[in-house]
Amino acid sequence: MSDYLFIRFFDETGPSTVEHLGGKCASLVNLTAAGLPVPPGFAVTTAAYTSFVELSGLADEIDRLLADLDPEDVAVIDDVSARIRAEFATREVPEAIAAEFTRAYDALQQRFSEEQPVAVRSSATAEDLPDASFAGQQDTYLWLRGRDAVAEHIRRCWASLYTSRAIVYRLANDIPDEGLSMAVAVQKMVDAKVAGVAMTIDPSNGDRSTIVIDAAWGLGESVVSGTVTPDNLHVDKVLLTVSEEQLGDKHIEVVPDAASQGVVEREVEPERRAVRCLTDDEVIAVAAIAKRAEKHFGSPQDIEWAIDRTLPAGENLLLLQSRPETVWSTKQPDRTPTSSGFGIASITQSLMTQIGR
Repeated sequence: MSDYLFIRFFDETGPSTVEHLGGKCASLVNLTAAGLPVPPGFAVTTAAYTSFVELSGLADEIDRLLADLDPEDVAVIDDVSARIRAEFATREVPEAIAAEFTRAYDALQQRFSEEQPVAVRSSATAEDLPDASFAGQQDTYLWLRGRDAVAEHIRRCWASLYTSRAIVYRLANDIPDEGLSMAVAVQKMVDAKVAGVAMTIDPSNGDRSTIVIDAAWGLGESVVSGTVTPDNLHVDKVLLTVSEEQLGDKHIEVVPDAASQGVVEREVEPERRAVRCLTDDEVIAVAAIAKRAEKHFGSPQDIEWAIDRTLPAGENLLLLQSRPETVWSTKQPDRTPTSSGFGIASITQSLMTQIGR
């Protein structure tokens, strides 16, 4: 039984509801419980967010500022967004929440021989709605070191519920702000040599016998954001053999930078651009872990994965996220798929549109 009120470690037993953990953290808890290889970490739960905004008086201020907004009035929404996010940065976090975060952060770091950088990722309760692409409208911060920096970026994740884009999206789609909340994932950073996404259904035609993998050098943010053209592979779900592949240019990679204590984009050498970034064994491993996620959740999945350069082969493939595919999985699959002509740019756009990075 946990002695935390506002923290949930991924490897703790117990229920893992979206209401308590948000979409991303609930998924990470479920994946960890299923024995899938997830980097260790914890969630700052929605209870922390709710307590912060209510006890600081910010909840009433948010309600006042959001009242009667016109989704077409961009200037006013930008001003409201800036004012709300400024309040998140300055209002005092209750001592009970701050103390629990400090204890949890120290407990996570004690699992390692030396302090590890972490990722801080938003996990909103409105993520992965079946008819909306809300996920990805909040923030992710990579390669953070030290309690103070992590605590500051948790605030930024909370505040990202109220970016102009998120406000407009909710207004346009009649998604109420009432009950909206945010958990935050604090997770050991992966030093990825290769990363990407995979879907256990072909997004071009709904073919459930195919796993589609997009992969590029470095951290997966370049693939998720669409800033690179990744390698695109179609893998037979039963045989785990590549049926089709297109090599992307992969002209940049996102990598850690010691000087800035963060991440930077750097150019990829021409010789690495021209070759597939996954070996045959790694393709099989990515496809296999995607299948395991699909089996665990019982529906087609879209996963984020990474291969950690610091871990030995066979132990270096890590699962960073799994969320349900929301377009084709609710339809009758196409029994007579056409031959591919579905380009790499299109699949990346399809992924981003469907699941809202």
